[in-house]
Amino acid sequence: MAKFNDSLQHFLFEDMINQPMPIRGNIVHLNHTFRQVLKHQNLPQVLKQALGDLMTASVLLSSTLKMQGVMVLQLQSKGALKLLVVECRSDLKLRATAKWDVDWFEAQATQLQNISFAELLEQGQFVITLDPTEGEPYQGIVPIEGNTIAEMLQNYMMRSQQIDTSLWLHCDGENAAGMLLQKLPNVAEYDPSLEDFDAWNRVNHLANTLTNQELQNLAPASLLTRLFAEEDIRLFEAKPTQFYCSCSKTKVGGMLRMLGVDEVNSILTEQGHIDVNCDFCNKHYAFDAVDATALFASDPVVNLSKSTH
Repeated sequence: MAKFNDSLQHFLFEDMINQPMPIRGNIVHLNHTFRQVLKHQNLPQVLKQALGDLMTASVLLSSTLKMQGVMVLQLQSKGALKLLVVECRSDLKLRATAKWDVDWFEAQATQLQNISFAELLEQGQFVITLDPTEGEPYQGIVPIEGNTIAEMLQNYMMRSQQIDTSLWLHCDGENAAGMLLQKLPNVAEYDPSLEDFDAWNRVNHLANTLTNQELQNLAPASLLTRLFAEEDIRLFEAKPTQFYCSCSKTKVGGMLRMLGVDEVNSILTEQGHIDVNCDFCNKHYAFDAVDATALFASDPVVNLSKSTH
């Protein structure tokens, strides 16, 4: 396994006297991390690629935040692709899942190569949620604009965050990789007379020569040298990524509590037990009447049907 697999590396453009140009970047490779996600759901090829792209983008974007906590990227629509969601923690642990119209995908199986990704997202919305360890959560919801996940996220960053961001994403269905460039505001001690005003356009022009094969197969140091041979770049140490699902019986129980005692009682009366599978890792959780009684034990009145025993 290449040492850059399942890792993120930051890099920073510098000028010849070691003052920062207002551009930073990230490169990520998701290999085993991505395949662990695929183990838990049987996705059509086009959705494998889309999920890989969104996972890659989540790592690239979350690593630009100073926040400790969780970032969730979500595409939702009334089209054939109902939901695509990735959860990325600040320690680069990820989980992801998708929901889609199975009948539609089966009927269109031979035509999918002629259908753009954007066509799967009828009346779609892009949702970003930031849930910091400390502080209040933030959620932004905007209409989907763009034909690819990279375009959708670039448009969101420009319109909602006013941050120039460029993304290059590629997923072959087994491995996912990506690169981000982002324009930074000038730091306080920066000398405006030394600013390279053409830097952003020049660096993006060079980055646009990147091929999917290079993005997937070149180590970050080699990739940056290939793209930006004339630029002075500082490359930081790699950080590992991994698949991780935070589901637990306690959390599932919390969701059942939200249904209310009457609804839980009704399900138990009808089925004798409640079965729940995690959407992210497919782990199975079972609740019987004893479990359900414990869920509502702190409530003033609990009247779960004895017919479920």
